[in-house]
Amino acid sequence: MTRQRLFLLVIASLLIVLSWWQIATARTGLVVQSLSRNGIPMLYVAPARSQKMPGVLIAHGFAGSKQLMLGYAYTLAHAGYAVMLWDFGGHGANNKPLARLSLQSDLNSAYKALLAQPGVDPQRVAVLGHSMGSGAAMTAAVLDRDRFAATVAISPTQAAVTPQFPINLQLQAGSWEPRFVATAQQLLQQAGGESQGRSLIVIPNAEHITILFRQASHQAAKTWLDRSFGIQNASNYTDNRMTWYGVHLLAWLLLLGTVAPAISHKILSQPSRIWQRFPAGGASDLLFQAVIQADDSMIVGKRDRLKSWLGLILSPLGAIGVLVLLNSFTEIASLGGVLVGGALGIWFYAAGIVWLLANMRLSRLTLSGMGLGLWLFLLLWVAFGAMAQVVWLQWWLVPVRLQLWLWLSLLCFPWLLASGIAQQQAGIKSRFIWWWGQSLVLVVGLLATIQFLPQLGFIFLLLPVFPLFLAMFAIASACVKDIWAYAIGCSLFFSWAIAAAFPLVG
Repeated sequence: MTRQRLFLLVIASLLIVLSWWQIATARTGLVVQSLSRNGIPMLYVAPARSQKMPGVLIAHGFAGSKQLMLGYAYTLAHAGYAVMLWDFGGHGANNKPLARLSLQSDLNSAYKALLAQPGVDPQRVAVLGHSMGSGAAMTAAVLDRDRFAATVAISPTQAAVTPQFPINLQLQAGSWEPRFVATAQQLLQQAGGESQGRSLIVIPNAEHITILFRQASHQAAKTWLDRSFGIQNASNYTDNRMTWYGVHLLAWLLLLGTVAPAISHKILSQPSRIWQRFPAGGASDLLFQAVIQADDSMIVGKRDRLKSWLGLILSPLGAIGVLVLLNSFTEIASLGGVLVGGALGIWFYAAGIVWLLANMRLSRLTLSGMGLGLWLFLLLWVAFGAMAQVVWLQWWLVPVRLQLWLWLSLLCFPWLLASGIAQQQAGIKSRFIWWWGQSLVLVVGLLATIQFLPQLGFIFLLLPVFPLFLAMFAIASACVKDIWAYAIGCSLFFSWAIAAAFPLVG
């Protein structure tokens, strides 16, 4: 390893250690305790050794988890509040399938668990929710009027609010999510308009997901609860954990770029072929020759690049066609027992097959390539997920989600294999163009899919996330030259992320 690579390795390692230290520092002075009630995974966050604390229930939204709401929990806990978070059925670590009637039951279990904690004042309890969780929060505050002294609804859905209830209602929406801003304005009018106990705040430069990480949203919720409870609060805590998560992820990608070339050379220098030639003239040999070309160092020509671009552009058409066809036979939104996520996997599979057929130029699969792919998966798994588990995402998969991961990885594989072929031996400029092109086709293709299948509309809220994943994959492709290793590692990782995020259904 050269001195330059050794220096970068040291820098990456120091940034990883620093990031974990900053994440640990955010817990200073707090109690962070995992617990379970009625089979519901919960997380309790509160100041250490405090008495008569006001309590806050925090409910996540669709495809979210208790971890996704931790920015509010840490901000409020450092300000003296006892906070209870939980996973709704079918979400996060909750094995039970999602059922809308269970939302209020789950919230009620969390309420009882919160009051059971020592030092929580049962007379001062508030509820905060995001999206799907905002509807549950407002409904609970209307139905159980004596329980909650304040309500915060972020990116709100519809609820039967009135000018009297919920008491002390704050509505928040991001400036980049106009549909939810309109819903918040409608709810405000339904609740009697702006007043001492009614407020609407539009968080600038935020949409449905990023609003959860905006300091302006955290502080607005804290200020509203302080005023509702008559608390003079001097807390100056700001939640920077997502910033350090970003530093941690970038440091791991830097580490990947530093060590991958050496590891790739070592692993791939002695290839062990899995696929061998069959006797000449046999049908198997003809099929093999039609799919695989033996020259591993083949340089993609101009004609091949054009075919690959054409395959990429046409790939959403195949995906939409397959999903529309499936929708005529089954409920497309709940394929495989997972809401939207199963359909998304089918989308990538069909689109990947179309793209793959346009540029079928495969080098041979080897044991060393498989090993490198597994190594890449483990590195991406740690880089993205190890810290995400304690910052914003339920990364550990419960057993039922592990089963989903296995078949989702097969569905995602063709797209990533085609992506690896397209970027093979590309320079930095070409990789950037491929990243931009894939991002554009993916976003436009998914938007078109929603037009044909509106029941998959939740994908719209996730569109900003896909270019970020593709950027990670572009870096991985530049570091790991073997297209099989790239496809194996990235498909295993990407499918894990899908299996972790989307809700389970019965």
